[in-house]
Amino acid sequence: MSQTPTTRDAETLPPPSAPDKVSLEGLEDRWNAAWEHEQTYAFDRTATREQVYSIDTPPPTVSGSLHVGHVFSYTHTDVVARFQRMRGKSVFYPMGWDDNGLPTERRVQNYFGVRCDPSLPYDPDLVPPHVGGEGKSVRAADQVPVSRKNFVELCERLTAEDEQQFEALWRHLGLSVDWRQHYQTIGADARLVAQAAFLHNLERGEAYQAAAPGLWDVTFQTAVAQAELEARDYPGFFHKVAFHRPDGTEVHIETTRPELLPACVALIAHPDDERYQPLFGTTVTSPVFGVELPVLAHPAAEMDKGAGIAMCCTFGDLTDVQWWRELDLPTRPVLGRDGRILRETPEWITDPAGQEAYAEMAGKTAFSARTAVVDALRDSGDLDGEPAPTQRKTNFYEKGDKPLEIVTSRQWYIRNGGRPHTDTDGTDLRENLLARGRELDFHPDFMRVRYENWVGGLNSDWLVSRQRFFGVPIPVWYAVGADGEVDHDRVLTPEAAQLPVDPSTDVPPGYTEDQRGSVGGFVGEVDIMDTWATSSLTPQIAGGWLRDEDLFARVYPMDLRPQGQDIIRTWLFSTVVRAHLEFGALPWRHAAISGWILDPDRKKMSKSKGNVVTPMGLLEEHGSDAVRYWAASARLGTDAAFEVGQMKIGRRLAIKVLNASKFALTMAGDDPLVLDPAAVTAPIDKAMLAGLADVVETATTALEAYDHTRALEVSETYFWTFCDDYLELVKDRAYNRDGVLPAADAASARSALAIAVDTFLRLFAPVLPFATEEVWRWYRPGSVHRAAWPDAGPLRAAAADGDPALIAATGQALAALRKVKSEAKVSQRTTFARVRLALPAAQVDAVQQALTDLRAAGRVRGDLEILGSGDGEAVVTEHELDEPEQRR
Repeated sequence: MSQTPTTRDAETLPPPSAPDKVSLEGLEDRWNAAWEHEQTYAFDRTATREQVYSIDTPPPTVSGSLHVGHVFSYTHTDVVARFQRMRGKSVFYPMGWDDNGLPTERRVQNYFGVRCDPSLPYDPDLVPPHVGGEGKSVRAADQVPVSRKNFVELCERLTAEDEQQFEALWRHLGLSVDWRQHYQTIGADARLVAQAAFLHNLERGEAYQAAAPGLWDVTFQTAVAQAELEARDYPGFFHKVAFHRPDGTEVHIETTRPELLPACVALIAHPDDERYQPLFGTTVTSPVFGVELPVLAHPAAEMDKGAGIAMCCTFGDLTDVQWWRELDLPTRPVLGRDGRILRETPEWITDPAGQEAYAEMAGKTAFSARTAVVDALRDSGDLDGEPAPTQRKTNFYEKGDKPLEIVTSRQWYIRNGGRPHTDTDGTDLRENLLARGRELDFHPDFMRVRYENWVGGLNSDWLVSRQRFFGVPIPVWYAVGADGEVDHDRVLTPEAAQLPVDPSTDVPPGYTEDQRGSVGGFVGEVDIMDTWATSSLTPQIAGGWLRDEDLFARVYPMDLRPQGQDIIRTWLFSTVVRAHLEFGALPWRHAAISGWILDPDRKKMSKSKGNVVTPMGLLEEHGSDAVRYWAASARLGTDAAFEVGQMKIGRRLAIKVLNASKFALTMAGDDPLVLDPAAVTAPIDKAMLAGLADVVETATTALEAYDHTRALEVSETYFWTFCDDYLELVKDRAYNRDGVLPAADAASARSALAIAVDTFLRLFAPVLPFATEEVWRWYRPGSVHRAAWPDAGPLRAAAADGDPALIAATGQALAALRKVKSEAKVSQRTTFARVRLALPAAQVDAVQQALTDLRAAGRVRGDLEILGSGDGEAVVTEHELDEPEQRR
């Protein structure tokens, strides 16, 4: 794939066509257009799997705008892609858009002023009542109900607009994506893959449905998976409440959820708690509602928390679910999916006073019902003291604003090791998934523990059904029995050729549309898949599984999964689960985990916190190369501060690449540019190439280990040495304006300079794609991004016995000469009539080898005496300056 011969052979190129004045402005538009026209980043479909490097690119959520954290992590991926391309790989680097699920629905509701009501008919002529650009978002109370089909069409319309904006930003940033390889997580290809994989899971017994208690968001009216939880502090009150034993004595518990008293099924204490051991096996009566309840022992009860004994309700929290399951307790729910107390009085409340108390709370929100129950407890004398304020950790849906409730509902699950399950090989599924984590190369390696901790701590299977509207439909129907009741145990599935399907409009095999909802007919599943159930299949979707098997064989399993650290538990793990269940292997070989971007207060940047910075303004102000430099300066797995100062450093570097390259490449004027390793004969020129060979080796090793920061650091450090020391030392010899030096001396400097620039451009190309492309095109055809990654071997051969220490020693000597002039406040062009220079003894012989260049660069007209002086710094001990030139 390389267009560039190695530096092992001489090259003669036309004189560089550098502009009179170099600038970073406009480079993004110019070179993006060229890359698109030339298909610079196109994936080669003829490449074999061994020749391919494939990337499972994160599909950003299309629900508004990207932020600078995206720029940060996606730059890391792009550096890898560009490096691998220059190493000769055909890079499969697609882009996906994660456009289904709750974030998109919320954006559509706010943007168009609508909400979905599945009971409404489709309106083919619908005009949304509001468009986001015309004013502020519409309040929920003012949103107009529309049919599900209309709502989905508005989702598709808005995501298409957002995707165009995202693509424009990614192009401006310089992502080397093959834009012909893209997908949507709601697109036909994604629906095909997601539904087929689900049906395979179902056939193998890995997907199942169950009516069970689960986490529920009352605002969004949907079930929530364990991976989507976010623990937050939530204010509340402890209420000390008395239960009554048959002998009239009281047993006090402390609770923050008194409104769940009518759902109480037992009191639970630790089996070793001596205070309550006499009560085990007896009963108590609940206050206000008068329900008889057992007192039981369970080791999950905490003796040192509150009163040491707790009520188990169905359901207040996940501990209640554990007790309910393990102690085989009855189910007595009182909270509905809407977050309100069920209106019908439960059959287990038989006491007339209890029934009256329940009627007072029926239909109310949990908050209002709590007030009613507390008032009743006060009236009955069963509230001991007043409620005491407290802060407690409560589970929230990561995108929600209210605490989650636990309600019983029928949902679909995929086995993920959270509950005991025997894998296809007869071993435990959880252990096999832990083993997969050990097979995967994490970068950095310490991120592996996050995967292991998550898998080890799972307590439930993966809940994949969602009660939403814009997403991939779960591809099943249910038979309707002769009694007209839906039989959820009789699951009807489509044939593979039918996929993708929408059960709300499509018909199962063997049925007709007029049988929908009728006796002996069918009903379609109305739930959709969790967005992670689709995103967990991004390697298969992007790779063409089931639709382009030739492509799939060339790119799968993929080489790299780049992603953020916060979604190891969701995206990374769920992708491993799906690949393990479907293919019995990992979906990729490497996982590159980026850190977070922190705001000036060292807090993670996120949309929910309102502290994000949108990137287009930064890209336009500082230049894309500068912003990429800031991102690449942070190592994988390390949190980085948002620093404009670092971007300014990057801009300075990009400008220096332009200026120094022009300076170095145009020394010969209109003569051809010659890159001839054999012409490099001067010791200092060889020394420079020797140091450059070291840099190439170090940078290559670093990038192979996914350490882009080390590669940039070593390249940048040596580049500044090249500019500040070497270039200044040899420029007079390279110019040779008066022709007084032997032609071979000038040729040595010019070839060394050209070889160095040619190498630096390729070293910097993954991080600074625009500045390096600009210089490359001054003297070479094609793109630097299709050139070969530099090879240290030819550089070292050209350097022969060159010693990199020569550059540093001579540079220090030059700095000492210049310091004298600076302190004398005269121009650096002022000449020395004579000068004595004291150097560390070990540097004397080295500097003697570059004496001609040192004299020229230091403007030493007369004698230059060099003495050894121990191990100190280079210092001028005696000197005489000529009269400074008079300014004209």
